Amino acid sequence: MRSTSRTGVFGAAAAVVLLAAAGCTSKNDADSGTAATGGDETITVAFVPKLSGIPYFEAMNTGGQKAAGDMGIEWLYQGPTTADAAAQADIVRSFIQQGVDALIVAPNDPDSMAPLLQEAQAAGIKVATSDTDAPGSVREVFVNQASAEGIGQALTDQMMEAMGGSGKYAIVSCGETAENLNSWITVQESYTAEKYPDAEIVDIVYAGEDQAKATSMATDLMNAHPDLTGLVGECTSSAPGVAQAVRDAGRIGEVFTTGLGTPQSMAPYLEDGSTSASVLWNVENLGYLTAWTGQQLAEGNELAAENNVGEGMDAITFDSSSKVLLLGDPLIITADNVGDFDY
Repeated sequence: MRSTSRTGVFGAAAAVVLLAAAGCTSKNDADSGTAATGGDETITVAFVPKLSGIPYFEAMNTGGQKAAGDMGIEWLYQGPTTADAAAQADIVRSFIQQGVDALIVAPNDPDSMAPLLQEAQAAGIKVATSDTDAPGSVREVFVNQASAEGIGQALTDQMMEAMGGSGKYAIVSCGETAENLNSWITVQESYTAEKYPDAEIVDIVYAGEDQAKATSMATDLMNAHPDLTGLVGECTSSAPGVAQAVRDAGRIGEVFTTGLGTPQSMAPYLEDGSTSASVLWNVENLGYLTAWTGQQLAEGNELAAENNVGEGMDAITFDSSSKVLLLGDPLIITADNVGDFDY
């Protein structure tokens, strides 16, 4: 294990920050989870999300902090305040300079992140991706929330259930270079054509990680396609964004929405019917699994085909050929179960 005796160790983790309606509160400093007192032997796992200060990645941070306390490691969390690949790269370089034991990234741009992961590996740091992959990089593991097929098909099925299996719908995605989002869209396109021949995806637009922009783009899509009956928000900022657009337009029950939104951000839209369902997974568990993976890599432990990680995560599968560690199947969040989640 690498020594963690160095200056600039981060302080205690900040509280979870919630998105405001028109933006988000950001943190500029790294947050660390509970670290066991082990002197130079404490394993340090750093996670760099696409963006800090939004409920999704703050929920991952909560899970990572819990894992740190359970496992006696140090968890460092810091992301850019905007979904910017260059700003994310600066944070990654900082963690490389600090000599963390394991560095795990959710890349905004997989291609530009790949050389940095190689640099980290050359420095003796174990490298992995989580939430979003960089498949062409030297990453040793991708901590995947659910399969691309599972997510893409679930998004499509939920959209088609609301639309009655036919009609025109559009997708409001986030970053154009986000590998996970693009892989889901590819599945949605093929799955819609194969299973729902009377349905059609008429447009795909990109709002970055900007909820207000997603609302504006969804409004433009409804105006450009008067016969549009569905909108999919492909990420946790665009899912509430498209629902807000339908609510603002007074078209609840005429244009149906679904997407990939965190429970509490989607709750008001599920309650008033401006969205039908949200497709997600247990985000805190994903953060926990990310921290656990960092510890396994730092200790040189080989992952098994099935891994017992923690409560509710007793059969986490690992595919050694693709090096993908899979959290599990997607979770469908509706008005009936949204109250079960506090993030």
